[in-house]
Amino acid sequence: MTDTAPLAAAPRQRSLVVKATSGLDRPEAANQAFTVAAAAVAAGVEVSVWLTGEAAWFGLPGRAAELELEHAAPLPDLLEAVLAAGTLTVCTQCAARRGITADDVLPGVRIAGAAVFVEEALRDGAQALVY
Repeated sequence: MTDTAPLAAAPRQRSLVVKATSGLDRPEAANQAFTVAAAAVAAGVEVSVWLTGEAAWFGLPGRAAELELEHAAPLPDLLEAVLAAGTLTVCTQCAARRGITADDVLPGVRIAGAAVFVEEALRDGAQALVY
């Protein structure tokens, strides 16, 4: 006799897309976006962080170190965790408005536009958060 029970479907991979809209102007929101993203990376979740508005500056070398927030993990450590296992993207329009080019950003950081963000955010199994 053979077992004809259907095979269980593989669990779908969840992903997290975090849109960070705040920089030094709103340090708690900026840090929280990276805290959540780094926690998700540590949990094995596929993570993509989008840097928009004033957060776009964090895609440049040394800029994350400018954010200091009491009782919070240092932003450079969180950014490094995301870059090690996730994707970090600076918004195309936000970069252009600030004069940021692909030559300016940290290694591993890309510049991409809204169509790519929408594709990631609407992917099956994706959860998008905005900070």
